[in-house]
Amino acid sequence: MDNFAFVIHPVDPKKDVSRKFPLLGKYLPVSAINFLSRYYPPVYVSHITGVGSQANGKKIEGWFVGCPLTPQRSLELAPSAVYRKVIQTGRLAERLGARLLGLGGFTSVVGDSGITIAKGLNIPVTTGDSYTVATAVQAIQLAAERIEIDLRGATAAVVGAGGTIGRVCAQLIGQHVPHLLLIGRRPEPLIDVADLIQNQNGTEVKFSTDIRDLSQADIVLTVTSAIDTLIEPEHLKRGAVVCDVARPRDVSRRVVEERDDVLVIDGGMVDVPGPVDFGFDFGFPPGMAYACMAETMILALEGRYESYTLGKDITLPQVEGIARLATKHGFSVGGFRCFEQPVTDEQIQRIKTNAGKKRL
Repeated sequence: MDNFAFVIHPVDPKKDVSRKFPLLGKYLPVSAINFLSRYYPPVYVSHITGVGSQANGKKIEGWFVGCPLTPQRSLELAPSAVYRKVIQTGRLAERLGARLLGLGGFTSVVGDSGITIAKGLNIPVTTGDSYTVATAVQAIQLAAERIEIDLRGATAAVVGAGGTIGRVCAQLIGQHVPHLLLIGRRPEPLIDVADLIQNQNGTEVKFSTDIRDLSQADIVLTVTSAIDTLIEPEHLKRGAVVCDVARPRDVSRRVVEERDDVLVIDGGMVDVPGPVDFGFDFGFPPGMAYACMAETMILALEGRYESYTLGKDITLPQVEGIARLATKHGFSVGGFRCFEQPVTDEQIQRIKTNAGKKRL
């Protein structure tokens, strides 16, 4: 049987622990959850059924397995300690019979982005970052079209552009806009990305380490691995579209509460083909998954049991290749959501109207 497993972990400690263990999530304070997460063993979460290819009708099954580490704990511990916990979780997947393991959340970015974890297991591992990049760029293009932003004259910004995902996001979105702004913590990796993009397609590229420079951007892709929010209401241009791929989120909830002229969407949300049942509520509507989860399913449907996306270097051919396989099997970018709530046509129209009024 073709199958897979995917590692999830608590991003919002109380809320996410409550999804599996309601009493623990209700009564334990966040500090206790963070502390105990190092000592709690990996968790069997659920059995996934119903994923089916639209190309050939092939069916696969899978499992969610839980790594208990919270984002805060993952950053506090030495990478070797985090590796051990994720590898333990991967071995649970192996015992279930999984032939491929996907890494979600912080488990995909810790240390060397999956390389050490893959060496500690007997099955291939993928971070899902290639399809995450593909869907993020597709989603922000669709959202810009809805808000009537003409990409041919727009300025796009990528926050976290020096990172693994941000680098390739910048290359992809740079093919569609004349002006590109790269934002990150350190200038050196941003300079490397800027040189690469300018050599590829001649797009005008600037870089900055100041988040306030986001006010120049019509569309924003944010893909950092920070544990605290970075983008606040005062940072954004009126009428801007922001796609937040990061988990934990980069965009403050204040943005959607205070800026009625800005469209914020969650990145990486995908419609999964078939009557899929995840057996677990991770905050998405039925039949929808994160793109990183979907990459693992796509590879299983294709019968490609290989470590497709590992390490800090993701190439454009990788991103374009997984996007083609996704289309082949029937995966597609889903409707827009913001902070786990659907974004309606009425909301989009209201944002567009408010942006126009403020410009006047």
